Amino acid sequence: MLNLRNLNLSFHGNKVLEDIDLEVKKGEVVTLIGPSGTGKTSLLRCINLLEKPDSGFISLGGLDYDFSSIDKKETLNLRRKTAMVFQQYNLFKNKTAIENVMDAQMVVQKKSKKEAYEKSMEELKRVGLEAKVDAYPNQLSGGQQQRVSIARALAVEPEVILFDEPTSALDPELVGEVLKSIEEVAKSGMTIILVTHEMSFAQDISDKVVFMDKGQVAESGRPEQIFKESDNARTQQFLNKFYAAAQ
Repeated sequence: MLNLRNLNLSFHGNKVLEDIDLEVKKGEVVTLIGPSGTGKTSLLRCINLLEKPDSGFISLGGLDYDFSSIDKKETLNLRRKTAMVFQQYNLFKNKTAIENVMDAQMVVQKKSKKEAYEKSMEELKRVGLEAKVDAYPNQLSGGQQQRVSIARALAVEPEVILFDEPTSALDPELVGEVLKSIEEVAKSGMTIILVTHEMSFAQDISDKVVFMDKGQVAESGRPEQIFKESDNARTQQFLNKFYAAAQ
């Protein structure tokens, strides 16, 4: 469904991502884990071209693109097949919850106001916010704002949703409600690529876990392979440090 081959990205001459290969099947949840600063977010941003890779290839939804020569039309086509949920919600402060969800549908997809409203109501109900449709972001908790972001991503009916550490900006007591919404999205059959430091959640929700280190894929496999059976020294070191810090 989504296939990355030989993806490379540099900033100011420094390699950020090196020869990344990643395959995601339709309906899979693939989770990227690893130390901070190792390229996980950059990889997500390359998939929808918020960052333009230096080189590499992507196949998505039956179409193939060469990052080194991708043009504006191909970039738009690729972006329309993806949606991203950011760490910091990225909601319009002067728009209500439902207006935030409607916006991309009307501007990008050219839906009528009626169509966009009906779809937005459907997705806000899915994330449990039907009572908050007319609230502005400053009237919502961080968890509620992130759930609006999830509804906005779902409303454009992407082929894959990219979650970039969706709970990292939340108070601990609000994390659970967002993770529950992501779990419901996964159960619906949506293809998901998730960056998270919530290791127990990653273990529970993922079909595949990818451990990244220093801009490369160090190891990938089923959750039990990575979390319980890995013989990769770097993976073990990361998980041991993580679990020690969590205790």
